[in-house]
Amino acid sequence: MRLRTKWILLGLLVSFSVWMSAANFIPEETRKATLAWPDEVMRLGLDLRGGIHIVIGPDLDVAIEQELTTIQKRTAADLESKGTTGVQFLIEPKQLLVKPATASDRDAARELLEEDDRVAVSDVGDYDLSVTLTGDWIQEVRERAMLQALEVLRRRIDDPIAGIPESVVTRQGDDRILVQIPGMSRVPDIFRQTGHLEFKIVQDYAPTEDLLRKKHPQGLPAGTVIAPELEKGTNKVLGAYLLPEAADMRGDQLEDASVQFDPTRNERTVGFTWSGDGGREFGALTERSIGKQLAIVIDRNVVSAPVIQSRISQQGQITGNFTATQASDLAIVLRSGALPIPTRIEEERTIGPALGADSIRSGVNASLLGLGLGVLFLIVYYRFAGLYASVALAINMVLVVALMSLFTGTLTLPGLAGLVLTVATAVDGNVIVFERIREELRSGRTPRTAILQGFDKALWTILDANITNMIAGVILYSFGTGPVKGFAVTLLVGIVTSVFSVLVVTRALFDWKPGNRPVAELSI
Repeated sequence: MRLRTKWILLGLLVSFSVWMSAANFIPEETRKATLAWPDEVMRLGLDLRGGIHIVIGPDLDVAIEQELTTIQKRTAADLESKGTTGVQFLIEPKQLLVKPATASDRDAARELLEEDDRVAVSDVGDYDLSVTLTGDWIQEVRERAMLQALEVLRRRIDDPIAGIPESVVTRQGDDRILVQIPGMSRVPDIFRQTGHLEFKIVQDYAPTEDLLRKKHPQGLPAGTVIAPELEKGTNKVLGAYLLPEAADMRGDQLEDASVQFDPTRNERTVGFTWSGDGGREFGALTERSIGKQLAIVIDRNVVSAPVIQSRISQQGQITGNFTATQASDLAIVLRSGALPIPTRIEEERTIGPALGADSIRSGVNASLLGLGLGVLFLIVYYRFAGLYASVALAINMVLVVALMSLFTGTLTLPGLAGLVLTVATAVDGNVIVFERIREELRSGRTPRTAILQGFDKALWTILDANITNMIAGVILYSFGTGPVKGFAVTLLVGIVTSVFSVLVVTRALFDWKPGNRPVAELSI
């Protein structure tokens, strides 16, 4: 490639990088209001921007109970198909009690259960059996529940319509989930809601639970429960509904949910769309229940209970005096699916932006100090060649910031440490080249030949060292979480730009002067 062409391309690249880097210092409103600057730039992580740090604990014991419930239903169905009807079941913490009426019923139940290698069966009393999960299957159930909870929370936070960008959802240990949300001061409801959506036909209603129970002095009808309707934001009870224990329809077949505005009510609502089968099932339910109230129940609380005026099939609407945030959070929860098990927020910390600003200031100062010391060493020890390396070093720093901005990377406090390490990597590459050139000069080569040989012989040494670092960076990124991953991102970007600055930028400067002109002495 001709020298002029190389300098033109290099100049365009540096100009673009300076433009991308400078955009990080322009206020967001200004960037988005003009075409002179890119809309998206480098993002700041939780430790630099401030935000919320949450540790969520899924209730894994519930997953075990759900597994025992599945085993109970399957066993009951198999026994019934064989004509054995005198067996009752009772779910207790971490075990399923089987209560046969006779010895033959017990033997039939034992024979079925012992075919299942997931459970262990033992005698309790004369006829009763205790069924527990095996140790290996308990681990399998817990692991499956954790992975499902992680996936649902990630879908909620990565929601394409109203998700929370730049956030981290990752596993912490065996039974905890870590969530980091930069730039927020409150925990969104998407982390507080399990998201179980049910539709139930209302059987009775009263303003309070006590009044509702007084309407049934002989006790609640079999197979019914009382569910409250709570005022948004205050948890004040607005009413109590008598509902069937089993849902008339669940929200498993929802295809989409979105925030809408009802002009007749002058309020926000959450519209939902069923899949094909879900729409037909919902249509049949509403058609046979016209004139009745349909309770929309989320996490065992009634959100609203409108009267069914006509058949509703493919689309419906949830009302409930939602705020904009509440409606958005509910739509995300319904779109992303229900959590398989209940969760609780065990730790919640808010990191103020002042701490992040102080970290940025300290990190920038450390980077500038490292850059200054590197430049000082290069110029003092390598003289004019050191000046070339200093120019390449400055361009390297601009390239790092530009690449992070171009791909909207997230910069964390450990990432700033990676930025300082990038300076060291770039200095190291230049030192290898310069020492090779010195060796060639000492062996009697001309300055021009020494430059060519120095870069050629240093090439594989530089690539070998940086490929090794890159492998380490890829491993840190693949298996690390949070701060470790932030460090790995900056490190990997820095390795690429460091190699480029040494082998392309510094080489271009040497091609410019002395270039092909004869020179008696090289200032190195």
